Amino acid sequence: MKLPRRHITLLVLALSAVVLAGCASSPDSSGSSRYSIAQDRAPAEGFDASGLADAVPRYEPPRSAGNRSPYTVWGKQYTVMSDASGYVERGVASWYGEKFHGHKTSNGEVFDMYAMSAAHKSLPIPGYARVTNLDNGRSVIVRVNDRGPFHDGRLIDLSYAAAIKLGYQAQGTARVEVAAITVTPDGVVRVAGENAPAQPATPAPTPVSTAGTPGLFVQLGSFSNAGPARMMAEQAEALVPFSVRVREVETSSGRYHRVQVGPFQDSDQAQRTRQQLADSGFGEPILLTDTR
Repeated sequence: MKLPRRHITLLVLALSAVVLAGCASSPDSSGSSRYSIAQDRAPAEGFDASGLADAVPRYEPPRSAGNRSPYTVWGKQYTVMSDASGYVERGVASWYGEKFHGHKTSNGEVFDMYAMSAAHKSLPIPGYARVTNLDNGRSVIVRVNDRGPFHDGRLIDLSYAAAIKLGYQAQGTARVEVAAITVTPDGVVRVAGENAPAQPATPAPTPVSTAGTPGLFVQLGSFSNAGPARMMAEQAEALVPFSVRVREVETSSGRYHRVQVGPFQDSDQAQRTRQQLADSGFGEPILLTDTR
């Protein structure tokens, strides 16, 4: 049966509304019972996020899913960034949890309130960002795979687990800084807003080699205090035959001490060392350039 033109138009509009409602923080304009509960809430049984690791930035090719630009929500138009390099912004973070748990995000993945993820209005997805609570100094790395929040005055929506890690789940919102993390196809990680220091916190040993890809390092951790950073550096020195340094980095959210191994001759050698250190209990080391 051939549908009248008016019916086809209405059907297309309805399908568009359903796709947009896939965003965890956008309105459910269909008025249906898509979500199991009317108001969002934390899980009744609570959740211990103390052992939950940050999202691990990795290169993911650009996708069309979730990146339609421009798009409109509640009568307001938004544009998705073509490149997030250099993006740093401060604002208010909220969180979303049980209401959206198990439902699809804007790029078709399933939202997990216990994973380190986030929704943002304009960052390319999937992507990564470092979010810092400006009131207590805590930072997390999240994977951005959803759109929102679309309430006025909100910058980013974090998963319930990420909000716990930042310590604001009880009050619901927090003042944060969001810095985009970009990853090149060869695995080099760059965090927006970081500046190279004048001098490292401790003298850097003589490099093993600067041939091939100079300035390529494996970063094991980042600390606001130098003591824990130096302790980690000593542990790493006992495991790998490469130089280990503690580098002091001044960022827009404060001073940090980065534990870094290298430089390496090439990215393959750096990746092998990164995996060796991860297998030795150093969490999820990341690969980055000398200036980060």
